[in-house]
Amino acid sequence: MSAPPSLLTPRVLFPFLFVTLIWGSTWIVITGQLGIVPPSWSVAYRFLVGAAAMFAYATWRGERLTLSGFGWGFAALLGLAQFAFNFNFVYRAELHITSGLVAVLFALLIVPNTLLGRLFLKTRVEGRFLLGAGIAIMGVGMMILHEYRAADVGATEVLIGTALTLCGVICASASNVMQGSSIAREQSMAVMIAWAMLFGALGDAAFAWATTGPPLIEATPAYLGGVLYLGVIASAVTFPLYFNIIRAVGPGQAAWSSVLIPIIAMGFSTIFEGYSWAPLSIAGGAVALIGLVIAVAKRPERPSVSANMVAVPVEKNENL
Repeated sequence: MSAPPSLLTPRVLFPFLFVTLIWGSTWIVITGQLGIVPPSWSVAYRFLVGAAAMFAYATWRGERLTLSGFGWGFAALLGLAQFAFNFNFVYRAELHITSGLVAVLFALLIVPNTLLGRLFLKTRVEGRFLLGAGIAIMGVGMMILHEYRAADVGATEVLIGTALTLCGVICASASNVMQGSSIAREQSMAVMIAWAMLFGALGDAAFAWATTGPPLIEATPAYLGGVLYLGVIASAVTFPLYFNIIRAVGPGQAAWSSVLIPIIAMGFSTIFEGYSWAPLSIAGGAVALIGLVIAVAKRPERPSVSANMVAVPVEKNENL
């Protein structure tokens, strides 16, 4: 029996790097979605587009657009956690604090992903992984401290934005761990995500209508282009890849993307917004990368035997 894959396994590593790069770019795009259109409607539009793309892809593959057993309820819960609550918290957090601080705070996803994965999926967590994660969190803390000091808002705004972001982190972590369950593996990846995005988008729309009124759209190339990019590239393309990474190596290892994303986001901000790197943020990024190297130099986390059954996906669960 071959050894289970790790984050450095090529078929895991390349999708991981692609997803991380794309999601690192989304933070700057999301800021362009905040303005005339209420955040909840922007989230709803994003995942309506994403759901349409996923249904089109599943149809092109010739798959049945239905779920089996508990799949309907599972898709609804997944959609509400990942595509409704999580993103509504994130978009609203950016109304109070900078996108850079939100991105850095989201790097803490590695903590609940590791703990919940161990609790519910029985993933094995080795000392090397914990050491690397601890060092990375120290680096993240340094970046958080810099972004906090640089934030041109009051302490109350920072606290509200931080609380909203952490709520989003918990929701994202719950959906990540759900992807490691046997129910998730029984479904077609494309069809399940299509329905989850649709359920999430409907939840977003219902919340938006109840709290902000009827749909509102900003008919500008920048806004509509942002919706298409976030819906198709940053959702329909990346989420199937990311969920397959979770199934292969566990939510703890997959969450390393959240540690790298703020560094990439700051890079995009440097290019497009003139972000100026401070010594503390540079040092924090370096420490976080050192933690990553320590954690993945040797396989840090090995899913249980039952979880490893997904190392060779069934036909319906191929990558997008």
